Amino acid sequence: MTGDAHANELGEFLKARRAELTPRTVGLPDTGGRRVPGLRREEVALLATISTDHYTRLEQGRIQPSASVLATLAHVLRLSDHQRDHLFGLVGRPQARHRRPAAQKAHPQLRRLLDDLTASPGVVIGRRMDILAWNSAAVALFTDFAKVPESRRNCARILFTDPAMRTLYADWRTVARDCVSHLRGLAAAHPEDPLLISLVGELSLENADFGRWWVSRRAPSRRQGVKRFHHPLVGELVLDWDTLVCGSDPDQELVVWTAEPGTPSYDGLRALASRTPGRPGGSPAGRTG
Repeated sequence: MTGDAHANELGEFLKARRAELTPRTVGLPDTGGRRVPGLRREEVALLATISTDHYTRLEQGRIQPSASVLATLAHVLRLSDHQRDHLFGLVGRPQARHRRPAAQKAHPQLRRLLDDLTASPGVVIGRRMDILAWNSAAVALFTDFAKVPESRRNCARILFTDPAMRTLYADWRTVARDCVSHLRGLAAAHPEDPLLISLVGELSLENADFGRWWVSRRAPSRRQGVKRFHHPLVGELVLDWDTLVCGSDPDQELVVWTAEPGTPSYDGLRALASRTPGRPGGSPAGRTG
């Protein structure tokens, strides 16, 4: 079979599969007004974190997809193992059987570090920016993470979907754009992670800012810096933040916010700590699972 025939078969397979799916099937709102059933090209492209033009050219047989794009489309289009094998076979690409990454748990040493922190907020973040653990000072500064369903306990999702974050951060747009840059780096490192693919697709469709910033080019996110907060209880806080990468699991990192002793922000963190229940600085670190 010729290359053009393969490309035509691929395009027909993709079109047929997206016609079989509904927005509800892939977790999208159904806004109605569809001339034909199924998903639109732009919806598949957003969920797959590729441009609509790129996806259109795939369906038209004008370009050959990479293995990572094929794997992403297999997840987005909810293909069975047999359909996935067929998809890869259409372009003559060998594939390794996809395995869903195991759920991450915060490393015990990072948990102990959190337990030892008193007035300094800290969280353990995983490979998709999931929040794996936190201390009570982080609850006092941000939100009660224990009340957020574990499946949605993610830094990027909270930042873009919780309206309180837009007033908590003095410069929400800068923080949010840095978050998108960091998430893009994670997606590049884990191009076939289905949960990461779903997260990016979900936020791209739900938030216009996220979708626009995702396709733009921006310098990689930093590992430390200064953030300003407008806290509803203690007012303005200017906090230094730094990132410690777990030596035994580089996909986990501890992020800690601190303030210079003797400053109003230092006093503000102490005031927040005094409002949390339990021992000074709050109760032991939050845990998932």
